[in-house]
Amino acid sequence: MSGVPSTQTTPARRAPGPLGAALRSRWLLALGFVAVHAWVVKQAITWGYTIYGDVTLYEWWARNGLSTGQWPVLDYDWVYPVGALVPVTLPALVTHGLLGYEIAWTAMVVALDAVATVVLVRSTPRGVLGAWWWFAFLLCLGPIFLGRLDGVVAPLILVSLVVAARRPTLATAVATAGAWIKIAPGAVVVALAATRARWRDLLRQVVVPGAVVSAVVVGLALAGGAGQRAFSVFGQQEARTLQAESVFATWFSVARLWDPSVRIDYNDVIFTYEVQGDAARQVASTLDWLLPVAVLLIAALTWWTARHRPDHAGDVLLLSTAALLLALIVFNKVGSPQFVAWIGPPLAAALALAGPGTRRMWGPPAVGVLLAALGTQVVYPVAYGEFLAGEPAMVVIEALRNLALVVLLVGAVWRIAQLGRDGAGPG
Repeated sequence: MSGVPSTQTTPARRAPGPLGAALRSRWLLALGFVAVHAWVVKQAITWGYTIYGDVTLYEWWARNGLSTGQWPVLDYDWVYPVGALVPVTLPALVTHGLLGYEIAWTAMVVALDAVATVVLVRSTPRGVLGAWWWFAFLLCLGPIFLGRLDGVVAPLILVSLVVAARRPTLATAVATAGAWIKIAPGAVVVALAATRARWRDLLRQVVVPGAVVSAVVVGLALAGGAGQRAFSVFGQQEARTLQAESVFATWFSVARLWDPSVRIDYNDVIFTYEVQGDAARQVASTLDWLLPVAVLLIAALTWWTARHRPDHAGDVLLLSTAALLLALIVFNKVGSPQFVAWIGPPLAAALALAGPGTRRMWGPPAVGVLLAALGTQVVYPVAYGEFLAGEPAMVVIEALRNLALVVLLVGAVWRIAQLGRDGAGPG
């Protein structure tokens, strides 16, 4: 992994103080994991349907499929990729009733996070630091982490980034599997592809494992009778307008403070609040093509930088993944709060992997991501009603949260470009 100093320049390490030694304790880390997740679970239970509303839909889809044989994607269009059937169905196989499903779902998410934390700690030089930061991130983000599929894919993103340096083929396979559950982990695959130095590496480490996993998933879906519905997720968002919390809805949301004609109404078809009006629909339509363009531009910049700075390939991979995931949020007309769960893994992995030469680079964004996560929790679930009602304090907090996401995206892209420029030299 780049950023790790050579043995010739490694400075003598100072003995850690009592606090440092305590924080490095695996037992204390395990206790921290239990305490943090117990608090998050307690908050999820306290908020009830506000957090577990989507889980009730998961339970209905799974029970209906098991009892009638009618499955999402296989028999009708679905808002998620076909791979999401696996985590959605598993809790229904071992439980009866909604409460049992919710308990099993929560246990599954916590277990996945436990696996990711163990991989982080055991596979990186500063994994304990990364794990403590990850716990802080979960506390800031709050219970929404448990109530959506994003709580399943975030640990997969973290594992894929941790193993990417030594086992890029495995990283691609894990991230591709995650992308067939929810698209966000595909950012890791794009970043891995853009940082491969040779075509042979690109084919062997990214294209082949990604194609194999995709072939298995799609093949099983087609065998189940999905037909073209195996790819229906890619057209499910076209009819939507701007979700109230999305970054590009910020202007409309703030405008409510002085313009009562700006409306946010409930869409009872997809169960979300959206900004109404022709202007909002036009912005949403623009984002439909602006999002893939942003992804392509970041991938191109990553490709250029990776070839000028092979000595920082690991940092470029992490920066690119963070930038791509942020772009998937910033340029998305859907602005669900759980999306913020995506950007925690690149920071946790970076703090665990970065050597002395690049550690300072990750400090400011690590703080920024924590603040963005905290702002997300304040708005949802704590004061979502107040935000929808246009109360100034909540409108401002949501706007600041969205501004933080934009600043983090710009910072990641700028840092990728800076590394490439420094490597290119005067020219």
